[in-house]
Amino acid sequence: MSSTIQRFLFEGLDIRGAFVHLGETWQQMQVDRNYQPTVAQLLGEAAAITALIGGQLKQPGRLTLQLRGNGPIQLLVVDCNEQLQMRGMARSNPVVLPAPVQDLLGAAQGGQLMLSLDMPDARQPYQSFVPMVGDSVAAIFEHYLEQSEQQPSRLFAMAGPQAAACLFLQKLPDSDKHDPDGWSRITQLAATVKPAELLALDAETLLGRLFHEEIAARGIRIYDPQPVVYHCPEDRAKVADMIRGIGRADAETILAEHGEIMIRDDICNREYHFTPEEVAELFAASQGNKLN
Repeated sequence: MSSTIQRFLFEGLDIRGAFVHLGETWQQMQVDRNYQPTVAQLLGEAAAITALIGGQLKQPGRLTLQLRGNGPIQLLVVDCNEQLQMRGMARSNPVVLPAPVQDLLGAAQGGQLMLSLDMPDARQPYQSFVPMVGDSVAAIFEHYLEQSEQQPSRLFAMAGPQAAACLFLQKLPDSDKHDPDGWSRITQLAATVKPAELLALDAETLLGRLFHEEIAARGIRIYDPQPVVYHCPEDRAKVADMIRGIGRADAETILAEHGEIMIRDDICNREYHFTPEEVAELFAASQGNKLN
């Protein structure tokens, strides 16, 4: 199944939502990572939720979401841009046994959820840090969204080896005017969703199965899907700039110790190697540009 985000609106209830399904995109994020099942599940859920939030970007920028703590899983990080090109990684202990999410992420030991938004025209990224409140990745982000957007929200997320998905619902300001009980009914129906349904069904089928009577009575508007893709291209020029940034003296010290300069890009799972000759060329070119 393809990787998409599809938004919808219960028109008669003023409740909006979205369904994210990551198929190939999630599979590519796991290539050569050898994540343990518990780690992969939490990263997949975070990836689906990042796509959901990133889909709201209206102008060029990069959204980064991090769950960082001192538990067996130290880091979950996923980012995407306004084109829904995404990448992500997890960092954990060699062995991670199933446990409550709060324990896995070390929430009680200072664990935090960080959201960073980097816009081309901004001097520095906007960053927001909040405690991890909730007994699942979905609940942690649900709490964050309710605090940041000031609207009741529900999130349901699941990930397996082949797919990751999330279902999002949000109560809009005029919802109670349309139907005071509408939000309660919709969220109760959504809570019956099964993990297998999230991972296997397309948006239209899933919504029809969960909300059949509500849709028949009041209708639903389902918007066109937006594609989500894995995007982690090689960028050797950027790494070369990093080497120039440390200066010739430090670069030569590293070469003397290791015989090369190796820089690892963890989020893309890639290593860049520069020989002494290549490093010399970098600084020679840099000096030449200054003279010109």
